[in-house]
Amino acid sequence: MTNSSLVTTFILAGLAHAPELDTFLFGSFMVIYVLTVVGNLLIMLVIIVDPHLHTPMYYFLANLSFIDMWYSMVTVPKMLMTLVSPEGSAISFPSCVAQLYSFHFLGSTECFLYTVMSYDRFLAISYPLQYASMMSGRTCAILATATWLSGSLHSAVQTTLTFRLPFCGPNQIQHYFCDAPPILKLACADTSTVEMVIFVNIGVVALGCFLLTVLSYVSIIHSILKIRTSEGRWRAFQTCASHCTVVLCFFVPCVFIYLRPGSKEAMDRVVAVFYTVLTPLLNPVVYTLRNKEVKKALLKLKDKVVHFQSK
Repeated sequence: MTNSSLVTTFILAGLAHAPELDTFLFGSFMVIYVLTVVGNLLIMLVIIVDPHLHTPMYYFLANLSFIDMWYSMVTVPKMLMTLVSPEGSAISFPSCVAQLYSFHFLGSTECFLYTVMSYDRFLAISYPLQYASMMSGRTCAILATATWLSGSLHSAVQTTLTFRLPFCGPNQIQHYFCDAPPILKLACADTSTVEMVIFVNIGVVALGCFLLTVLSYVSIIHSILKIRTSEGRWRAFQTCASHCTVVLCFFVPCVFIYLRPGSKEAMDRVVAVFYTVLTPLLNPVVYTLRNKEVKKALLKLKDKVVHFQSK
């Protein structure tokens, strides 16, 4: 990645807010951040230690929890630093490159993973008798690996296109983390071609994954309607409701920011909070509060810990 940039450090503008709200925002985001990391760690731990959860759905959920934990860690700590002191707003050029790559790597991997998870639910509901053989351990591992490799490739394209441009002028990024659209505005060259390629790249990934996910759920609804008993239909619907909730909270803000014409920087920063701060928290909340199996596994884990401490 060749670059003739003169800029060695960027300044993150942070969230647009009144200065007197610094303490309140710092406290709120810190609580959300801790809950996100601890919640996703708990889900991964429960899935690993409970044999009843060694199924394809929970295998992919463990991957999702791992992604969400790191997704939050990539952006939130730096945002908290910008709220504490002006010095915390500075980010070196290499660190900015690393943050943008990590952000898009984890984000696009999560996008692909949602598609795989919807396909998994489609097979489980539409082909219950063949499901175990169709989603074997080897198949799950191949699908998970494919999502990580695809995410890595997608992010490499985004990062290379963004930072191959020269940066010789203003260095203030109108955001609370390094992302392609606000960084491109600082380039000392024509960015129209790069912007179009990035737009198409994100559009193909986001809309492609979203349409495949919708197709899976249309097929799932069709299969659910064939179930004769209302109890059976309700149980089948419940297995997918939590997934739909998280998917919508992830895709809608992403489409709003990256695939709409024009850009309003203050609005983009507020909307970005939804998928960088709140969506990673939704994963442990939705999947534990709406999932009886995970709640049972958490209670078992709690009993084991209490029993171990009493010895």
